[in-house]
Amino acid sequence: MAVTEKSRYSSLRDVFRHLLKEEGWLALYRGFSPTILGVIPYAGASFFTFETLKRRHLEYCKRPARAYEKMFFGACAGAVGQTSSYPFDIVRRRMQTAADLNFPRLGVWAALKKIALEEGIRGGLFKGLTLNWVKGPIAVGVSFTTFDLVQTLLRRLHRESKTVPK
Repeated sequence: MAVTEKSRYSSLRDVFRHLLKEEGWLALYRGFSPTILGVIPYAGASFFTFETLKRRHLEYCKRPARAYEKMFFGACAGAVGQTSSYPFDIVRRRMQTAADLNFPRLGVWAALKKIALEEGIRGGLFKGLTLNWVKGPIAVGVSFTTFDLVQTLLRRLHRESKTVPK
């Protein structure tokens, strides 16, 4: 998302030079707080969803989930995790582009409230979420499945190494 006119900066170095000169070193960390706060619901919701779906599958089907099922569970977990943390992503972007968008410098909670009141929950705090649902769940599905399969393999190898007589 381009937020400045094209001719304002000539290079990335020029962007850093202007930013440091006009706003100081702390400007490089604008948006850090909502990023950290967004990790909490994202990680909690995605891990909880993935593990719950695996456990329910085992209870219902009486067998561990296959790789393609884990991929689907991971995709669901990614969608739930992204949805739960997306408002913090919106706030992070607003904080990072505040100077160029005439968005006041606010704290995380004040920015969440301002966006929700002025633009609405769906049109403000969740603007653009559906596009993230295209890429995010696929990546999370692959990550969770890979982790789970490698973990299973390592546990099996560890058990086998204990049973081999020396």
